[in-house]
Amino acid sequence: MSQSGPTLLGRKLGMTRVYDEAGNSLPVTVIELGPCVVTQVKTPETDGYSGVQIGFGERKPRNATIPLMAHDAKAGTTPKHHHIEFRTEDSDASYELGQVLKADAFEGVKFVDVIGTSKGKGFQGGMKRHGFKGQLASHGVERKHRSPGSIGGHANNAGKAGRIKKGKKMAGHMGSERVTVRSLDVVKIDAEQNLMLVKGPVPGHNKAIVRVRPATRLYRGKAAAAAS
Repeated sequence: MSQSGPTLLGRKLGMTRVYDEAGNSLPVTVIELGPCVVTQVKTPETDGYSGVQIGFGERKPRNATIPLMAHDAKAGTTPKHHHIEFRTEDSDASYELGQVLKADAFEGVKFVDVIGTSKGKGFQGGMKRHGFKGQLASHGVERKHRSPGSIGGHANNAGKAGRIKKGKKMAGHMGSERVTVRSLDVVKIDAEQNLMLVKGPVPGHNKAIVRVRPATRLYRGKAAAAAS
């Protein structure tokens, strides 16, 4: 079961805590959600599908290209730093050029998906990157405690070259990739300050750009909570 609603861009501000009615402490991540401006409305007649493009974040005109300034000027707004688009139903006519979308667009939404770029951690070994347990730390083992071990026996020579299969878990670049965290609980929405408080891991560093959308896939328990 999915929830309907727009997709908005925001900025991860950091973490804090709030207290529920029973006095329990809830760790939450604060996301500054919007304001986002509708910079283009796509229709099946002109583009072959229905969608909405939004812009977020101010950009100085001297740092923007003339086509970008002209594109955003059609919506009556200044050049925006980030642009994304999301699909809508063919019969949905609730969006118009220049419309401003804020955090209050998620009023009534109980679960959201957050998409962002994870923290980059550079080149890491097998233990940190994949959770390997490493070698024995007893007598007789030389300085190989964090080594992943031999990999030659994992090759496949069944009519092909005897090389390691693609996707073998080894040391390498870790992080700095697109991550989608699904079905995070919406704890609170502050419409006045355009803030959304969610419970759960949010990818990226503080002040990182994230996109937030209503959860598209819910487990049975959360689907029942969303329907109630």
